[in-house]
Amino acid sequence: MKQELVHVIAGNIFAISDAQGDIEPDPQLPVGLFAYDTRFLSHWVLRIDGERTNALSRDDLTYFETRFFLVPGMASHYIDADVSIIRHRSVHDCFHENITVLNHSSQPAEYTVRLEMASDFTDIVEVGQARQRAVEVAADPARQQLVLRYQRDRFIRETTVCSTVPADVDEQGMTFRIRIPPEGTWETDLHVTVTMGGEEGRDLRADLQPHQQALRTGMSEDLTQWLERAPQLVAERAGLEELYQGSLADLAALRYQPLAYRERVPIGGLPWAMGLFGRDSIITCLQTMAFTPELAPSTLRMLALMQGGQLDDWLEEEPGKILAHLRYGETGAFGERASSLYYGAADTTPLFVVLLDEYERWSGDADLVRELRHPARMALDWIDEYGDLTGDGYLRYQRRNERYGAVNQSWKNSPDAIVDARGRQPAFPRATCELQGYAYDAKRRGARLAREFWGDPAYADRLEREAAALKERFNRDFWLPHRGYYALALDPYGEPVDALSSNIGHLLWSGIVEDDRAEAVAEHLVGPRLFSGWGVRTLAKEQRPYNPVGTHLGAVWPSDNALIVAGLRRYGLDAQAARVAGGIFDMALTLGGEVPEVIAGYERSLTTYPVQLATSCRPQAWSSGALLMLLGTILGLRPTGDNLLVNPAVPEGFGRLELLDIPGRWGHSDAYARDRTTERRQRLH
Repeated sequence: MKQELVHVIAGNIFAISDAQGDIEPDPQLPVGLFAYDTRFLSHWVLRIDGERTNALSRDDLTYFETRFFLVPGMASHYIDADVSIIRHRSVHDCFHENITVLNHSSQPAEYTVRLEMASDFTDIVEVGQARQRAVEVAADPARQQLVLRYQRDRFIRETTVCSTVPADVDEQGMTFRIRIPPEGTWETDLHVTVTMGGEEGRDLRADLQPHQQALRTGMSEDLTQWLERAPQLVAERAGLEELYQGSLADLAALRYQPLAYRERVPIGGLPWAMGLFGRDSIITCLQTMAFTPELAPSTLRMLALMQGGQLDDWLEEEPGKILAHLRYGETGAFGERASSLYYGAADTTPLFVVLLDEYERWSGDADLVRELRHPARMALDWIDEYGDLTGDGYLRYQRRNERYGAVNQSWKNSPDAIVDARGRQPAFPRATCELQGYAYDAKRRGARLAREFWGDPAYADRLEREAAALKERFNRDFWLPHRGYYALALDPYGEPVDALSSNIGHLLWSGIVEDDRAEAVAEHLVGPRLFSGWGVRTLAKEQRPYNPVGTHLGAVWPSDNALIVAGLRRYGLDAQAARVAGGIFDMALTLGGEVPEVIAGYERSLTTYPVQLATSCRPQAWSSGALLMLLGTILGLRPTGDNLLVNPAVPEGFGRLELLDIPGRWGHSDAYARDRTTERRQRLH
């Protein structure tokens, strides 16, 4: 039976435990207290009189706070127990746990409360194959403190545990010998601080003024304020409002403040992607533009700050390139698993320009467009100067870091993701179809920015000519007339990789598809080979490499589907868009809780309950964002000048929808819609 895991999270700092609140290393999962890609607590186990505890219930208060209600011993002890325990846990810049022991008898009672503590300081990318590290342990009974420390050259990580009441402190933890009066309680607060040592052992975060301010103000933007700023949803369909609120809360949790940066940006997802990933952050911002637009400017500025400025094969850095990820763990710091800063992604750079333009369309923030003129032009230049690896005008990728570089550098980045219908992998450099759509969209949007904000009409004209030529060339070379869809990719010799994949939906989103081919593409997307009933599969059935539990070979991603639905609506294919959107909403409502990163591609008729993949992140920023994007898409929200256009196409069964106080350059607007079933009923009556 799968063990239940419980998490609390505040941006990059998170703790994962079992249902009792205990932490013990898991060979496959990142259980423990993590911050900035390092595990600061790997063992945190509570015992009462030598016995482990068992859970009665749990109260998940917010994403960063939970309470465990426990009794010592086995289940047989639950009846008429004389003692119970409450563990109240929270995270923000540190880890805090209040332990309360309650004596339910009419007599005084004595107990020995023991908390075992340890840290292995494992880098999160090493979970499952962790090395042994020499950890220094210093017990300080006088200060009620235990310090765990790891140092490798200038890389220093330290965990300090303090208690608010006297304890016997040793190198394995703290022991409290307590006496509780009849019907009385005893409690202690345990405060765990994490230190990232830099020069002379100072905390890297404490050296930075923005972080010092964050520590002073705490979690200044709490969940209530975040939810109040977002639009209000009123939905007739049961569970939809709760799903919406939950997605907003997940997005609030998945923000963090990178070092040397004062704003918070969206991160990937729990547990594997708890850092800045360029692709995830950009897509999340695009998805949530109508709901939480404040994510976009901080993300754009951060990515511009880290934009590539030189040629570096190890980092796969190039001038103008937008990063793939930023990590702070040990393996990255010493170049043992790629690098802390890595640029191996071909899609982040054009998507950076897409996001900048889209943000201005919604916000009217011309100052940001002018501020980021140079980074945006560098990104546009990169597409042709460094992205076109064979000189045929297509954006391609091929890793240069042969030791740790990503094999596939598109959103489908697993090593076996890019294959033909027979399972053969093409040679490098590879030109996947959606990359061409992104490049086309970036050039068109860049042309608008150049003409309207940068005062450079000649550059705008050039970008428009290049975009038109790319569209014509793409529709000639990628289209498979005997199949009625676009190839997944071209190999370096211009031969198409003929797999039928969800990538063709991204082409609709980017606008690179010829109008007379859009309906054929849509019919494949909602046909039985690609559409599972829950959503569009990453790879169609009846192809040799198809695997319903293959991450990019047949599984279903909400983030992928959100872009597909937006693309279908772009071409006026409303019925198909509603069908796909309805499947994803059904999946999310059936599962409840956080929207998973990916589910299996099994037929809905076969699995009446969606099957989650073991490696799926949950919560995941671009999965939570996907629901918001789907909501905005079925409502048909689109900025038109200084006005908000509402053009709904609501799936059957949704009833009435109201989205109130949608922020944008117009101030705040409302959107109202009904599904077509409701409209027909009203006309009949």
